[in-house]
Amino acid sequence: MSEIDLNSTLYEITEAHKDLIPVLAELGFAGVTNEAMRTTHAKEMTLNTGSEQLGIDPAKIRAALEAAGYTVKD
Repeated sequence: MSEIDLNSTLYEITEAHKDLIPVLAELGFAGVTNEAMRTTHAKEMTLNTGSEQLGIDPAKIRAALEAAGYTVKD
């Protein structure tokens, strides 16, 4: 099982795990579906900071990642 660190950038996560792009987009990280945004803004935003900025419940992120077969590291 792969591990996702909530302090990793969206870019790092989506580069290593392309299958998470639609999962993250559905959670509210819509920019990850746009390649230009993913390779610019996503290099600065982590899941933790993004959840704060976008008002996404961290528990919802954790549950979605675990449902996709990943373990989650704070």
